Amino acid sequence: MKIETQYTYEKIWTTTNEADLLRMIEEETGSADTAKGTLAYIKEAVKAGKTISVGDCKFREKKQG
Repeated sequence: MKIETQYTYEKIWTTTNEADLLRMIEEETGSADTAKGTLAYIKEAVKAGKTISVGDCKFREKKQG
């Protein structure tokens, strides 16, 4: 599964690798301890077609095609 991210000030979605996802979540939450758990939640939620916001960043599953 590929996840796209977008900050509130951006207009385009960007495909992001897992290491960068963890870094972004850590920056938004301020805690490295919760980043992995938050990423696991995001992965499950985007599978269901949801867009998840964490701070100023949004996450969604990359659409095929």
